[in-house]
Amino acid sequence: MAKDVVMPALGMAQETGTLIQWLKAAGDQVTKGEPLMEIETDKATVEIEAPASGILASITAQAGDVIPVGQRIALILAAGEAESPLPSQPLPAPIPQSESTLTPVTATPVAARLAAEHNLDLARIKPQGGQVRKEDVLAFIKDEGSSIQPSREAFNLHPYRVLASPKARRLAQERGLELKAIAGSGPEGAVLTADLPSLRAPEEHRDYSERSASEDEAPITETITVTRMWRVMVDRLSQAWATIPHFYLIREVNASRLVAWREKIQSSSTEKITYTDLLVKLTAAALRQYPRLNASWQKENILLNSEINIGLAVAVEDGLVVPVIQRADELSLTQLAARRSEIVARAQAGKLSLDDLSGGTFTISNLGMYGVDAFQAIVNPPQAAILAVSRIADRVVPVNGQPAVQPMVTFSLSCDHRVVDGARGAQFLQALADLVEEP
Repeated sequence: MAKDVVMPALGMAQETGTLIQWLKAAGDQVTKGEPLMEIETDKATVEIEAPASGILASITAQAGDVIPVGQRIALILAAGEAESPLPSQPLPAPIPQSESTLTPVTATPVAARLAAEHNLDLARIKPQGGQVRKEDVLAFIKDEGSSIQPSREAFNLHPYRVLASPKARRLAQERGLELKAIAGSGPEGAVLTADLPSLRAPEEHRDYSERSASEDEAPITETITVTRMWRVMVDRLSQAWATIPHFYLIREVNASRLVAWREKIQSSSTEKITYTDLLVKLTAAALRQYPRLNASWQKENILLNSEINIGLAVAVEDGLVVPVIQRADELSLTQLAARRSEIVARAQAGKLSLDDLSGGTFTISNLGMYGVDAFQAIVNPPQAAILAVSRIADRVVPVNGQPAVQPMVTFSLSCDHRVVDGARGAQFLQALADLVEEP
């Protein structure tokens, strides 16, 4: 039976995606799980896997096309099956939320996307808990006789494909270089731009103005052609800055107990524990107490998220991505550290999956490792808030009425004023500070 290839969604608010390129051609044999196409959304540029094994056929979209989420753009035919193109089918309409009450989501973003890709009515799926999860959708598909199985381990998705950052892959293709012949210095041996030979030619696509014959004239200027990922980041943050009414709350917190907690945990853990891991754990606990910080503004209503999925802002070669730790409040510190290590490595190698980027409800941006004393971040839509974290630095502060040197950290909470008011934001920040000072 033919399998539809549709334009997937990386987030609940996404309406379209741009097809960057097909990695297979019509008539090619494809294997379920191997890279099929590369798409760009408002979140990132990612490779999309083949949803089934068979022959790629009935391609209706070309590189550069902007395609509505859920629209069919190709078929994968089973062995011996004849090609019989059908009209593209849009996603079923989302389940409407109440216009007069604060209604929690009825399905997780990953579950909603999975159901939409298989044209399933969420109302037919009986959840095991209070909302439909990915496991409920997979169980329903299995009961209906589908061959879809739960996803495999994400990190080693394509063992036969050379790991490389998107920019390194693009530059290598432009210069006719074989990635497999280049020793990579990134995570898991991923090839980075700096690993490419003859990197200075043709000067990273920089266009220099012509030098004047006079040495006294203005210095040479340069124009840097930005990457596709950087343009996505620019567009997304520009829209957020222009449409979200931001306000900021800043709190300096004594981190001495946090430092001692990390040292104690690290001494008995084989997994590397970072301050980010500890802050994810404590932030998730504070979000449980103050769920309005774990909400979003959608269609003139506040949407409360029942899951706590914390995104981590990660700087990569071509910009910024925000992979997500799903259900962070349900994970142990060791599990959090392992998950954080995996998604950061995949982000730096340009190998994030759709699930890695989906469903975030709150974001943490930590620049402490760069020696930053304080900063204010832009809210990551459709989320209601983002926490900016500074370095931990020794400062002279009063302790029991006497000056003392203590390790201090500065938190800056950026909020969407449509969802969170100053009092609620302050209460959340107070709860987080209490947890840091008495973890």
